[in-house]
Amino acid sequence: MQIGVDIESISRFTDKTPDINEGFLKRVYTEKELEYCLAKKFPAKHLAARFCAKEAVIKAMSNVYPKTLSLNEIEVLKNENGSPYIKLHNCEKNFDISVSLSHDREKAIAFVVLNDEAEND
Repeated sequence: MQIGVDIESISRFTDKTPDINEGFLKRVYTEKELEYCLAKKFPAKHLAARFCAKEAVIKAMSNVYPKTLSLNEIEVLKNENGSPYIKLHNCEKNFDISVSLSHDREKAIAFVVLNDEAEND
């Protein structure tokens, strides 16, 4: 089992709009993530929380996976009951990843627990 955590200031994401920072957004987020976040009243909170989750996944994977995934290869989605989950793209190994996201007015945080499925066999 590996863990990862990241915390960010939401203010870093207030200017991350498609008309100002399209390049950044496309490097970091998937289309589904952008569709979700930009539809919110305060997109910066949701962008920051997803950025934290991606960084937390990278930290958790650092000891068990030799390749570093790019940020947009780590996708944060919501299941049918609204809970966040992680989907990895271009990753040759299967991981069971649990994620928790939170934010207030100033900070966003994500905590990740990663289990290598090979450990469970």
